[in-house]
Amino acid sequence: MCAVETLMINPKAVTMSLPHQPPTVESLSALSRFRTDFHTCLTHHQDALFEVGEALVCAPTPVRHLAQLSLEPEHRRGHGSAYSALAQGRIDTDRLRTSLASLPLPRLHGRTVLACDISPWLRPDAWTSPDRSWCHTYGRGTGQAEMVPGWPYSMIVALEEGSTSWCAPLDVARLPPGADETDFTATRVRALIDRLIAANHHHGGDPDIVVVVDAGYDSPRLAYLLTDLPVQVVGRLPSNRVLYGPAEHLPVQARGRPAKHGAPLRMAAPHTWPEPQTVTTTPTRRYGAATARSWDRMHPRLTHRSAWADHPGALPVIEGTLVLLRVQALPSRRAPKPLWLWSSATGMRPEQVSQVWWAYLRRFDIEHTFRFLKQELGWDAPRLRDPSAADRWSWLVVVAYTQLRLARSLVRQVCLPWHRPVEPDRMSPCRVRRGFRYIRADLPVCVGVPKSCGPGPGRPAGRPNKRPAPRYGVPKKNKTGTTGNPGAKQAA
Repeated sequence: MCAVETLMINPKAVTMSLPHQPPTVESLSALSRFRTDFHTCLTHHQDALFEVGEALVCAPTPVRHLAQLSLEPEHRRGHGSAYSALAQGRIDTDRLRTSLASLPLPRLHGRTVLACDISPWLRPDAWTSPDRSWCHTYGRGTGQAEMVPGWPYSMIVALEEGSTSWCAPLDVARLPPGADETDFTATRVRALIDRLIAANHHHGGDPDIVVVVDAGYDSPRLAYLLTDLPVQVVGRLPSNRVLYGPAEHLPVQARGRPAKHGAPLRMAAPHTWPEPQTVTTTPTRRYGAATARSWDRMHPRLTHRSAWADHPGALPVIEGTLVLLRVQALPSRRAPKPLWLWSSATGMRPEQVSQVWWAYLRRFDIEHTFRFLKQELGWDAPRLRDPSAADRWSWLVVVAYTQLRLARSLVRQVCLPWHRPVEPDRMSPCRVRRGFRYIRADLPVCVGVPKSCGPGPGRPAGRPNKRPAPRYGVPKKNKTGTTGNPGAKQAA
């Protein structure tokens, strides 16, 4: 039986401190360099795309459509230039990703913590838009989920300390139809870590980069795909999973094949839980006493199905640390449910186990970011037909949010009559956006004066469109695992 170690952690040691604000001169210099680099990343319709981003970051109200941005004083071109720039413009995304990775990044517990998640851009009625997939969305009722056609986007952000809704977006990419979320995310994370190492954000002796994901990802498979990188994967597991401990060593005179799996741990059956290696109790401000139990070297039992169907040879044993977190109470007064986490690191100390579930709780900052990008910056507001134009608009939204993050210590508060003043380091993204327009005069001018021109001729009166756009269906997976598009059809 393993010894149980009970540890009372000092609340001051785990209470998240406010992020350190850099000097104003350095913030202004970093923001100016980023804007200049972003303008260089625009290779076609350069000034038009940049002014759309300028109007997006300076508009004080939520964005509902692209034509609304043409009414802002920062957008000096006609409303048609915004649609033309998104449809025909070009963005060097590789260079833009490198520019984002070169910015000062926040740290959590002294290390870089990345959060990955997928947010859908729902397009249920866009029959003329190609490359749509079935996106998982939540209904109005509890446990009510449905699949809606749309464009799923994967985003990777860097988390920071403190009770805040800020994070640093580093990559955004649209999932192609039929793509596996775990494999796609592993490819994006691998490329991002290479950029972070090239930007001197991670060195040989630094702690491993933590990648936090939700239950929609296959955490053990993601850790297996990133096993050659300095990465520690932390993911949530459903409460009905079964994990196995390390196999017991058989005596020399024993016959038969050695066991590959140990005793099972069924999360829904407490009588199958062995004695935990560590037990930590942490007093929190919102949830009362939080108790975390951990079991070392726990792994799932893999089979040659689904993602492992094409794996050559014997399936691997992916060991990690299983963490069970229980809190005393929830702010909503509902009964708290146990939280199961799995980390790819083994042999963890009690303070390291506490850092695992603290890092997962900070993962919810990406949910606040998705809400701000959609409700305020209008990420899914434009009705674009071409998915490439949607990709360009997504990058403009990420660049606008990055400028707001870099300008937190520069802008002054512009409070509405019903708003209470807050400390400068506690300003939300909405308040920073409301005051960004007043610091724009201190930033470099990257675009030239637009040329005056008249409106286009348009379609002649009495000549309807005789070439309707083709219609596309949404592909589904068949029994063989491949994707088809039986609903695609050409308009007459």
